[in-house]
Amino acid sequence: MPVPVPQQRTVVLPQQAGPVDDVCADTAQVAGTPVAGVGEERLSADPEPAVQGLTLLLIGEDPNSHVPDVWDWAGRKVRLRTARNLTEAERLLTDDVHCILLDLPPARRDERTELPHADAPADELGMLRGVLRMAPSHAVLVLTHETDAERAAEAVRVGAQDYLFRDELDGSALSRAVRYAVERKRADLAQRQLTESRMLAQENARLERGLLPTPLLDGSDLRFAACYRPGRSRALLGGDFYDTVRTPDGTVHAMIGDVCGHGPDEAALGVELRIAWRALTFAGLSGDELLATLQKVLEHERSDDEIFATLCTVDISADGHHAGLSLAGHPAPLLARAGEHPQLLPYEFGGPALGLLPHARWPRRQVELGGSWSLLMYTDGLIEGRIGVGNQRLGQEGMVELVSRQMAAGLSGEALLDASVREVRDLNGGELTDDVAVLLLDRR
Repeated sequence: MPVPVPQQRTVVLPQQAGPVDDVCADTAQVAGTPVAGVGEERLSADPEPAVQGLTLLLIGEDPNSHVPDVWDWAGRKVRLRTARNLTEAERLLTDDVHCILLDLPPARRDERTELPHADAPADELGMLRGVLRMAPSHAVLVLTHETDAERAAEAVRVGAQDYLFRDELDGSALSRAVRYAVERKRADLAQRQLTESRMLAQENARLERGLLPTPLLDGSDLRFAACYRPGRSRALLGGDFYDTVRTPDGTVHAMIGDVCGHGPDEAALGVELRIAWRALTFAGLSGDELLATLQKVLEHERSDDEIFATLCTVDISADGHHAGLSLAGHPAPLLARAGEHPQLLPYEFGGPALGLLPHARWPRRQVELGGSWSLLMYTDGLIEGRIGVGNQRLGQEGMVELVSRQMAAGLSGEALLDASVREVRDLNGGELTDDVAVLLLDRR
C-alpha cells in the first residue's frame, strides 16, 4: 500500500480476563483455608496442596542457628536452606522455595528504662521490608524473642504472615506455622489475582463501550452489522475502533480506524478519537477539515510522537445513492452494488495516516453507490492473514474474492461477516495473529 498500515491489537470484549471469544453484533436500523495443626508424626489430617514438598529459607546472622525439623502436609521433612543476609538469600531464592523464616536479632534496649537503646537503628524491621520487596510472592515468618512481642506484632502489620518466639520454638509449632503461612500466602495471592481480574474486566468493559459503540441510525433505512475477532498473539487491550451516526440532515456517517500499537494507552487513544469523531461529525465537520482536527487531537493525546492512527470515513447521502470517501492510511472499503461483482473503492486519492505528517491533506472523493448496495469497512487484520503454509498473504484481492463467494451464497449482515472472518482464519491455518474488526452497511 502507498502508506504503511500498522499492526494493531484491539480491545478485549469479554467481561473477565483470560481467553476471549468472538464478538459480533447485527443491528437492523429502520425508521422508527485454614489447616488443622497436628504433631510432627501424625499429619494425615492436614489437607495436601497441589505442590508437593516444601523448602524453607532461613535468613539470620548466625548460620549455625538451630532450627528444629519441619514437616509438610504429607509428613515429609521440609528442605532447609540458610543465608546470613539478603545478598545470600537472593541467590538461594529459587522457584522451589515456599517460605522464608527471618530470624530477627534482639532489639537493643536500655537496661535501665527498657526502652529502645539510643544507638538502635531507626527502622528495626528494615531487613523484613527488604525480604518482602525481594520475595513478594513468598510466605514470610518472623522469628524473634519473647521480649520483642511488640516488634513481632509490628512485623505482621508490615507484611509477614506470622511470628514465632524463639524461646517457645519446637518442631510441631514451626511445622504448623510454616504450613499455615504457605496456605495463607496462596490464599492472599489468589484473592489479589481475582481482584485484579475483576478490575481488568471492568476496564475492558468500559473500553469496549468506548471503542465499539452502539450505532446511532434512528430514521435511516440502512442496516448495520459489525464483527470483531481477537488475534492470537495480542495484548488484552488495543486501538481498533469504529462508529456510525446519522446527522439531522439525514446523512449517515461511518468510520473505522486503528491506533498503532497495543495496550491500555492505545485503547484509550482510540476511544478519544472515536468520541472526537462523533462530536465533530455532529458539529458539521467532514472530509479534510474533520481529519485535520482529529490529527490535532491525536498529537495532543498520544503518549509518544511515533504513535499514529489510520482512519476511513464514509458520508452517505440522505437518499443513499452516493457517498463521500476519505482515507487516512487505511485500506479502502469494499462496495458491492446490486447485480455487480464487489470491488474496492479507489485508494489513490487517500492521504497519510493521522500523526505522520504535520500539514497533511486528506481529499474527499465522491462515490456513486446506486440504489441497492453493501459497503464493507475493515481493519487490516482481515487482509494480512496467510494463505496456508508460506508467506503469501490473503491481501485485498483475495479478500474481495472471498467475500464475493459468501455474498453469492446468499449471506448478508452478521452471517456474512462471521462466515468471511471464519474463512480468513481457516485459510491462515489457525487463529489470526492480528485482530479483525469489520463493519457492514446495507441498503436494499
